[in-house]
Amino acid sequence: MNSFESLVATLLRRDGYWVRQSFKVDLTRADKQAIRRPSSPRWELDLVAYKAESNIIRIVECKSYLDSVGVTFQAFDKPHGKHAARYKLFNEPTLRKIVFARTVDQLLTSGACRPHPRVELCLACGKIKNETDRSQLQKLFTKNRWLLFDDDWIRRRLRSLASDRYEDDVATVVAKLLLKEDLQGNKK
Repeated sequence: MNSFESLVATLLRRDGYWVRQSFKVDLTRADKQAIRRPSSPRWELDLVAYKAESNIIRIVECKSYLDSVGVTFQAFDKPHGKHAARYKLFNEPTLRKIVFARTVDQLLTSGACRPHPRVELCLACGKIKNETDRSQLQKLFTKNRWLLFDDDWIRRRLRSLASDRYEDDVATVVAKLLLKEDLQGNKK
């Protein structure tokens, strides 16, 4: 579990989701053969978020990349390229189908969700390489019905945290400290 995942988890909870971090998915031997990883341990998802009201499960991959180039469209456009391995669930349909099915099975068995949930694949990222990549990613994600939680999404939600009532969590405290003057119209 890292700080970026914790931040995204907090933001999703504020949207009415319960969130589990580092969710381990139990794969069967047949599953592992189907995804061509016969010796794979349990699959781990960064975040699994569920909202009972809408019966939606969000599987969220988190990539902060704050001090790097950022997320590039090429990692999704060329699924067998050098960066594709970072986004396995996005680039491998068989893997995605199996992991989604097993995740739903586990949540149903434990009573953590209602039957027949809609599963949404999401990418939370702190940085996208440039505006061209952002535009291309937004189009690709819309086409595939995936959700992109980019830096703009994070900023909007942090501003909301800063203007809302106090909560005793790191994201709220930091948002209030850093954005207090912005919200009062006294930008530096």
